[in-house]
Amino acid sequence: MPEPGAEVYARAFKLSPGGVANRAVAASRLGARTALLSQLGDDALGRHMGAILSAEPDLDLRWLHCKTGFQSPVTVSLTGQHEREFITYQEEADPLEWPVGRPTVGATHVSMQRDLPDWVKRLRGEGTVVYGGVGWDSSGKWSDSVLHRLPEIDVFVPNDLEAMRYTETESAQDAARALGRYVALAIVTRGPRGVVAYERATDRLVEVPSVAVTALDPTGAGDVFVASFMASGAFGWPLEQRLRLAGLAASLSVRTLGGAASAPRPCDLARFLAAESPPGDWAAIASWAAGHRSSATPPAASAPAPTSPALTPPAPTPPAPTPPAPTRLPPSGPSIEENP
Repeated sequence: MPEPGAEVYARAFKLSPGGVANRAVAASRLGARTALLSQLGDDALGRHMGAILSAEPDLDLRWLHCKTGFQSPVTVSLTGQHEREFITYQEEADPLEWPVGRPTVGATHVSMQRDLPDWVKRLRGEGTVVYGGVGWDSSGKWSDSVLHRLPEIDVFVPNDLEAMRYTETESAQDAARALGRYVALAIVTRGPRGVVAYERATDRLVEVPSVAVTALDPTGAGDVFVASFMASGAFGWPLEQRLRLAGLAASLSVRTLGGAASAPRPCDLARFLAAESPPGDWAAIASWAAGHRSSATPPAASAPAPTSPALTPPAPTPPAPTPPAPTRLPPSGPSIEENP
C-alpha cells in the first residue's frame, strides 16, 4: 500500500467478475449446468460484467437481475503471489430467491453468516445438497451462531484461519473434526498446503496436498475450489478424488490474473497433467478431463439456458461481486447459491 500522499504502480491489471460469479463460472466451465441468481446495476460496470458473463456458453443468466439505479458492487484486489488485500464498496442488494416450480436444484452454496432463507430450507427438503461458506469476520467476534447454523446444511467449506477461529482450535485437522460435530462433511482449505476434510459418517479425516504451480494471483482460488468440488458431486467419485480435482482446478486458477476469468476448463486440466505429471495418481481425473476437451473454447455468445441449471445468487463485480455463489448442477438438476 502507498504511504499517505504517495502513489505506487501495479505491474498488471484485470477487470473480472468475482465473488458469486467466480463460483458460477468455475462450475459451468467444468460442465455443470449452472444458473446465476444475482443482481447487477444498470451502471457501466454492471453492463460490462453482464457482457463478460454472457460470453460463458454454459452459464444460465435468466436469473441475473439488472436493477435501475443500483450501483454494482466493486472490489479492488491488491494481490501478490500468496496474499491479497481488498477494498470493497457495495450496496445492499434486494433479497432474491429461487422460485417455486423452477428446475430442480442439485446443489447450492449459501453464506452461513446470516440465517438461511426459507427457500434454501425448502430446496434442502427437496433433496438439494446445501454447501455453506463464510467470509472473514472483520468484527473479530467469530460468533458461535455460525456453528449453530451448520446442522441446516450438508457441507461446510471454510479456510483454515476461519475454521480455527470459529472452533478455537490450533490446527486445520482439529478444526475439521470439531466442525464435524455440526455438519456431515467439513472441508478446510489451506491454500498452498492443500485441504483437510472430515466425513462424520465414516469418522475419516482425509488430507490432500495441493498441486505446486507458480502463483500470480490467488484471488478467487477458494471459490474455484468450492465450485469444482460441487461440480464433481455428479461424477460418482470418492471423496479423495473430488478433493484432488477441486485442488487442481484451484491451483491452476492462481496462474493468471482475475477471479472468474482464471477458472480452468477440462482442457486446461488435461494439458497441465500431461505436461507436468504432478505427484500422485491422476489417471481417472486425466481421463475425465481428456474426454471433456470440447468445453475448451467458449464462443462469445449469450449462454444457452440449461435444462436444469445450477443456481447462484447475487451479483458479480470486478474482482469480487456481492451476491451469492455458483453451484454445480448434476445431470438431474441445477445448483443454487444464496446472496451473502
